[in-house]
Amino acid sequence: MKSDKKKHKINIVYSTNSSFQYEYDGAKEDETLPPGKQELRVMIDRKNRGGKTVTLVTGFKGKKDDLDDLGRLLKSKCGTGGSVKDNEIIIQGDFRDKVMEILTSSGYHAKKSGG
Repeated sequence: MKSDKKKHKINIVYSTNSSFQYEYDGAKEDETLPPGKQELRVMIDRKNRGGKTVTLVTGFKGKKDDLDDLGRLLKSKCGTGGSVKDNEIIIQGDFRDKVMEILTSSGYHAKKSGG
């Protein structure tokens, strides 16, 4: 298998210098804020989804693994599918009130947003 590091080299394509150290695109993840300091927004979205209603949770600051865990928790508590993309949690269906209840009981600061 090829190394995934090759895809993230920046500022150089090839070097003949044997002691050259490549720079890597090291997008460091921020430390996850505690739930009490998170400012999450919960909204309903119908646009660009083929008429389907989804519940979006945005504003999470932290590591991707922690966001995945929160998304998994919300999907299991709501009993529906969803995904985590572009730093957003997408829950299939209109579960805004239930998601708000789950987040506040878990200690997160969550606000309803949108229509």
